[in-house]
Amino acid sequence: MYTVHDVAKKMTISPHTLRFYENQGLFPHVTRNHANVRQFSNEDLEWVRIVQALRLTGMSLSEVKRYIMLCEAGNPTIDERSQLITTQRERAEKELINIKEKIKVLEEKEQYYQDLALQERRDYRNPKLKC
Repeated sequence: MYTVHDVAKKMTISPHTLRFYENQGLFPHVTRNHANVRQFSNEDLEWVRIVQALRLTGMSLSEVKRYIMLCEAGNPTIDERSQLITTQRERAEKELINIKEKIKVLEEKEQYYQDLALQERRDYRNPKLKC
């Protein structure tokens, strides 16, 4: 059995976040000892990994909780779990498109300033210098 601090070190997650997730019901089998200290089993560590992975994708806490509840319900929920994952992948793909657009704008600006520096020209895109 592992304490919150043991798990935090092992899984590179803050103790505060672990406690918060546990309070949200994301670790369904965490127990407490006689001193009311949370105790994580090896199975609980797998739940921590799952939660970390889903949160890394940007999945909301409520969706992660739904996913965990579906996992607990077993095989009859496979289709619904699959749909949650597919929906999150689609969101991530949209985010990637947006990020690529941002990078393109930044690359264009970067090139503009590199060209200015090489040519020692006046910056006509700067509203302050248009006067």
